[in-house]
Amino acid sequence: MGTTTDAMWAAVVGQDANADGQFFYSVRTTGVYCRPSCGARRPRRDNVEFHPSCAAAEEAGYRPCKRCQPRGNPLAVRRAALVEQACRLIEDSDEAPTLAMLAKSVGLSQHHFHRVFKTATGVTPKAYAVAVRSSRMRANLSRGGSVTDAIYRAGFGSSSRFYASSQERLGMAPSEVRGGGGDRRIRFAVGDCSLGTIAVAASDIGICAISLGDEPATLVRELQDQFFNADLVGDDPEFDRWVAQVVGFVEAPQIGLDLPLDIRGTAFQQRVWQALTKIPVGSTATYSEVAASIGAPTASRAVAQACASNRIAVAIPCHRVIRQDGSLSGYRWGVERKSALLTNERNQSP
Repeated sequence: MGTTTDAMWAAVVGQDANADGQFFYSVRTTGVYCRPSCGARRPRRDNVEFHPSCAAAEEAGYRPCKRCQPRGNPLAVRRAALVEQACRLIEDSDEAPTLAMLAKSVGLSQHHFHRVFKTATGVTPKAYAVAVRSSRMRANLSRGGSVTDAIYRAGFGSSSRFYASSQERLGMAPSEVRGGGGDRRIRFAVGDCSLGTIAVAASDIGICAISLGDEPATLVRELQDQFFNADLVGDDPEFDRWVAQVVGFVEAPQIGLDLPLDIRGTAFQQRVWQALTKIPVGSTATYSEVAASIGAPTASRAVAQACASNRIAVAIPCHRVIRQDGSLSGYRWGVERKSALLTNERNQSP
C-alpha cells in the first residue's frame, strides 16, 4: 500500500489488517493511538495523526489503545495462537471436547470462539473434531480389527452416529477402508504426455486420480498402495478414451475436461479445491488469496495443505497457486512440471 496520508486514512476506514505494522494512527480527542485494523469507532479525519512506530506515537504524547493493543502481536496472530491451542486440545483428547470446554480453555465466550475458529480454519470446531476422529478411524481400520472397536478407539460416542455420515467422511464404507478399497472397481490406464508419464484412475463415480511422473511402474505402484485391495482394472478400451481426453486437457487446458470427478476430502478441502477450479487458465492466485475467496482469510497454511492433498492433477489446478512473492512453491508432481503447466497455459490463453 502507498505511504500517503490518503492511503493510510483509507486503511483506517477499511480497518485493513494488512496495514498493521506499517504505521499507527492516533486520535487527538482521546489521546490514544491504534493499529489501522482497530475495531474502535471511526474517528473524525481532522482529529487523526499518523506515526511510523509505537515509539513515535508515544513520543508525541499518545498512549496505546487497550482494545487493539498496538504494542503486542497483531490480533490475527493472537487469534491464530488461540485457535492452534484449541486444535491441539481437540487432537489430544480421547473424546471430542464440547464447545464450552474449548471456549473456556482459550478464555473466550462460546459464540466469539466459534466465530474466530471458523474464520481461521474455514470449518467449525465440531467439523474439525469430526475430521480428527475420522483420521484416527482410518488409521485404526487400516491396522485391522473390528469396525466397532475402531469406532470407539477413534473417539466416536456411538456407532450409529459414526455410520450416519461415514460414507461422506471416509469416501467409502468403513469396511472398504479397512480392506484398502476392497470390492471397489477402479479402472486405470497409463499414458504419455508432454510432462512425462500420466496415470489416470476412475471409480464408478468419476475420475479419482490423475498422477504425473517419470516411470509408469512407479505411478501404478502408487495406485496399488492407495487402493491396495481394490479391483484395479486395466486394458479397458472405453476407459482409454477417457485417458485420451485427460491427456488432451493437459496439453490444451482451455478446452476444459468434460468428465465426472470423484472428489473425496474434508469439507474444508473441497471448498479449497472448488475455489481452485475458478482460477482462470493462464492466471495464478496466492494461498492467501484463495483463503480469502473461501471466507477464511487467515487459513493460508490450511489452503496449502489442501493443495498438497489434491490427488487429481490439472483437473483440480493446484498448480495455479503460488507464494505471496510470486515464486513457485512445492508441487506434488514436481516444481518443474508446475512451471511447465503455467508456461503452457500462459502461452495458450487469449
